[in-house]
Amino acid sequence: MAIEDPAAGAEADRVSPEEIALRPRNVHFRWDTAPLHWIPGDPYASHAATALNLFLPVAERWFGRLLSDALEHVRDERLREEIIGFIGQEAVHAKTHDEVLVEYLRRHGIEPAPFLGQLEWLAGQYDQRVAAATPRNRRKALASGTHALSAAEHFTGVLGHWALNNTWDALGADPTMADLYRWHGAEEVEHRHVSYHVAKYFGMDYVAQAVAGVLVSFAFFTIILRGMKFLVHEDDALPNLGYVRLWWKIHASGKTGALPTTTFLVRSGLRLLRPDYHPVHEGNTAQAVAYLATSRAARAFDG
Repeated sequence: MAIEDPAAGAEADRVSPEEIALRPRNVHFRWDTAPLHWIPGDPYASHAATALNLFLPVAERWFGRLLSDALEHVRDERLREEIIGFIGQEAVHAKTHDEVLVEYLRRHGIEPAPFLGQLEWLAGQYDQRVAAATPRNRRKALASGTHALSAAEHFTGVLGHWALNNTWDALGADPTMADLYRWHGAEEVEHRHVSYHVAKYFGMDYVAQAVAGVLVSFAFFTIILRGMKFLVHEDDALPNLGYVRLWWKIHASGKTGALPTTTFLVRSGLRLLRPDYHPVHEGNTAQAVAYLATSRAARAFDG
């Protein structure tokens, strides 16, 4: 049964995320038979999940650039190790999704370049701000970036834990696609604490946490909805629905377990507004590590 509250699973987690040495993992995916509508009977849920995973590589490359720049200000050696491990994992995520999902969509007649170009433009706005800043303002810009990153990684960790505990298998989801998202989600759970620690190192207080949470929540789900609309528009098998009807499709998919429910998404966002929020309470490190040890893609690479 799919869980509705990832935090609930953390209570049984006897492995603190800080105890895990983060490292990138090589994986190999075969896409010969993966269908475009990889969740049977629910093309809209299929496109919503694919849209998220088209968006993430662009975001993850930005995460890497941000934390690479932030490293020059970090003197805590343990935190530096965590940042380096985090950057390595995110780099593999971005590379894998770029190589796999772009090829996968093109094989099904969808060219993702227009949507990816929009995402790259958005990421570039922050890069331009940092590049043009004075040394003093540059650190402030980096600090605000780490606050936003902490909020974004909250959602990737929460959704990663959801992917590890959902009902895709019972719904007949394509095993390769399910493994891609679960492998990625498991590593998001594994390193969910890093961006929060960096943001705190750069002075994030409760107000900054709450502001970043609100802004990132809106941007995160707006971009996913925009990506879903792009994919639906490019899919000749589906009508070109507007945003309101697409949101209702997401809501309906939540009821079947193909996507997180609206209630789940709202509650996960609201937890960022709690003064006692900490990502250690989101997800289960032991479960994530166990999945990573058995992932079909990881075992295929290991031979």
